[in-house]
Amino acid sequence: MSEVRDGGAGFVATHVVPPDGLPTWAEPDPGHPTARLDALLPVQLAKLRGDWAQVRCSNGWTAWLDGRLLVPLPHSPEAAARPLDVVEDPRPLLIRLERALADYRRLVEDLATGRCDLEAFRRRSGGVRLGAVVDGPAAWLLDLDRGTWYYCDGTGLRTYATVQPPPDGDQADSR
Repeated sequence: MSEVRDGGAGFVATHVVPPDGLPTWAEPDPGHPTARLDALLPVQLAKLRGDWAQVRCSNGWTAWLDGRLLVPLPHSPEAAARPLDVVEDPRPLLIRLERALADYRRLVEDLATGRCDLEAFRRRSGGVRLGAVVDGPAAWLLDLDRGTWYYCDGTGLRTYATVQPPPDGDQADSR
């Protein structure tokens, strides 16, 4: 990878590396691989060349990778083409998300302390699903009861996107 001279100033993540990580190249040339980026590392898209994407990491390093595999981060809905619906107070949804996260944390604690094994952890956590991205005053919150992502600026929830419920028994990511 090559270093960006400004040392990472002005970095704003636009994507994250997928959960399996990604190989990188110094140039968009599959014959010369370099390092591998860690799973879920935030990156900023700098350039596109066909399926190749040059990304910048928060530490100022840049690399080329297969841009088709990057996971885009949500952006402020103010840029959306359609008006947003303001819905109820965000606090009830935040309470449900806190409870779901606390349930998951307890399951992780049980696994870490040996009160359950990996198979039991997987079975007990199979129905736990939640989604929240908080970036300063902005938050994107997933309400699985409604199948909707909401944008929250602290004053209220605004519909951001709807999600399709997973097929029965499928724990795939909703986006």
